[in-house]
Amino acid sequence: MTFTKGKSEETVVQPDTGRRRFLTSSAVAGLAGASLSLGLAACNKNESAASSAAASGAGGASGGDASAAINWDKYEVHPGKLDTYYAFSSGGHSGDLRIHGLPSGREIRRVPVFNIDCMSGWGITNESRKIIGTRPNGQLNYINGDTHHVHMSYTDGVYDGKYIFVNDKINARVARVRLDTMECDAITQLPNVQGFHGIFPDKRDPLDEKINYTTRVFCGGEFHIPQPNDGRDLNDPKKYFCLFTCVDAKTMQPRWQVKIDGNLDLVASSYDGKLACSNQYNTENGVHYEEMMAAERDACVFFNVARIEAAVKNGKFFHIGNSTVPVVDGTHEANADPKTALTCYVPVPKNPHGVNISPDGKHYACSGKLSPTATVISHELVLKWFDGGLKEPRDTVVAEPEIGLGPLHTGFDGRGFVYTTLFLDSQIVKWDLAAAIKAYQGDKNAKVVVDRIDVHYQPGHGFTSMGETRQPDGQYFISDNKFSKDRYLPVGPLHPDSSQLIDISGEKMVLVGDHPLYPEPHDSIMVRRDIIKTRQIYDLNEFPLAVKTPKENRVERQGKKVTVFLTSQAPTFGLREWTVKKGDEVTIILTNLDKVEDLTHGFAIPFYNISFVVHPQQTQSVTFIADKPGVFWCYCTNFCHALHLEMRSRMIVQA
Repeated sequence: MTFTKGKSEETVVQPDTGRRRFLTSSAVAGLAGASLSLGLAACNKNESAASSAAASGAGGASGGDASAAINWDKYEVHPGKLDTYYAFSSGGHSGDLRIHGLPSGREIRRVPVFNIDCMSGWGITNESRKIIGTRPNGQLNYINGDTHHVHMSYTDGVYDGKYIFVNDKINARVARVRLDTMECDAITQLPNVQGFHGIFPDKRDPLDEKINYTTRVFCGGEFHIPQPNDGRDLNDPKKYFCLFTCVDAKTMQPRWQVKIDGNLDLVASSYDGKLACSNQYNTENGVHYEEMMAAERDACVFFNVARIEAAVKNGKFFHIGNSTVPVVDGTHEANADPKTALTCYVPVPKNPHGVNISPDGKHYACSGKLSPTATVISHELVLKWFDGGLKEPRDTVVAEPEIGLGPLHTGFDGRGFVYTTLFLDSQIVKWDLAAAIKAYQGDKNAKVVVDRIDVHYQPGHGFTSMGETRQPDGQYFISDNKFSKDRYLPVGPLHPDSSQLIDISGEKMVLVGDHPLYPEPHDSIMVRRDIIKTRQIYDLNEFPLAVKTPKENRVERQGKKVTVFLTSQAPTFGLREWTVKKGDEVTIILTNLDKVEDLTHGFAIPFYNISFVVHPQQTQSVTFIADKPGVFWCYCTNFCHALHLEMRSRMIVQA
């Protein structure tokens, strides 16, 4: 990670504001060319105001003067020292989960989830293939994924360090990753969903006051499709709709789904367990681009969890196609009466992207993307609407400040300030939530925007340290930017993404570091290191197939099926060689008997697509057809011992 130095050491590096203005104007021109008049007039007005403010030194990019007084050692993690935070990030179209240390920015690990990983053997071992899922012919169901959002399980609104849940947008899957071993232990396919984007666990169970931990995972379906999508009604948009899905966090099976109007984007859940919500675009239910842009507003839709659960319990649901998951009707038409409604559609400016709840659980911030505004919705007023106490869903809005061009994702610091990424402005804006509410009520003296800082360039997702919990600490903001022109050494047409670390602990935001990321991560969370409790060695008894002692090394044959029971213990495998016949189905069960932390062994067979690792006291297995006769040296792929190169065994395949 590269750290910006103080002026006494070298010139402070700030983003090229001329380039930022060029990118902004180009983006706005492109939108204008698409006839997106809504909000752009206000955007241009806001841009002019922002430019004037920057030129006069008021409200512009901070960091220059503030950086001179910063103790830069605060952000360095010296050799032998540990980072303060774990950052868990989606890997985008790599299909994995990434773990960084902060503030250093060190990439510590990549956890394979929806991808094949040649180092660990994920997608190669029998154990991982069972989790990913295979077809009758033995091939994996899918060999790729597109992870977007990662969120941790909760106990009473605070991360509990047990699980991470992550989505696969391409193939509509949700995965659960154990945080004691940092390995995926379950993957579930969502029925009748395409383009699964937003995901968020509940922060406590809403129906049982004795339960205060995550029991559900809420999943938003983005692409509306004909239901069922089995070849009928292909060109009848009236049969198209999206589904919001609730998955049981323990069994990892879908509990229920909600039919809705519009496309779902990101998801948030309340701290009292009563509501889940998702920002929406294409509330027009259009199929083509221009049809999706007809309405002046889209929505943030709220789901009344208790009412949905009751409807399912009372049998007020239907099924789609061959799916057995109960589906309730959450459309506008079916939910006109607030006192019985399952959903509440709150109108917000065009094409919102991102909805986040404040740490006190009182407000949701839903940004407009094609409007320079962030809409603040009251949790209490949404509940009041469901009780029939408000006439219109729009009455739940308590603030809508103009904050800049292209607002997307929002984080909170616990001190009343809000931080939003501005995609078109290439900035992070800091604004005062209480002041925004006062301004909405008519207070012309309320100062809403208190600071801005340029980033490099086009920030998408942004998040604060512990910001999605009841215990935000207000130390850092990470801006994950989509463009990194001129920021790093050139590496060809594919540029890295740029992740920038911003100190938000003071009055002014200060850019204190940046690092390149392999494209394209999306959302992340920043978690205090004391919350994560990992294991360093497995328990041998966890594995039913474990080869527990060297005496158990053997080869068993049942007809054409051969099972090789094998141990690894530095610097040898338990068998010097074994013999099979061409055409045999061979299963190798390998147990690492070493008990030393970090003593991982690998196992590879040339020309057989076999490569995986076993950690101390772990067992993994592979199955393949021995279709090539000859001698094949099975070797350890993971450096483990001074005699690592000699750690081999022979597989002899007779013709």
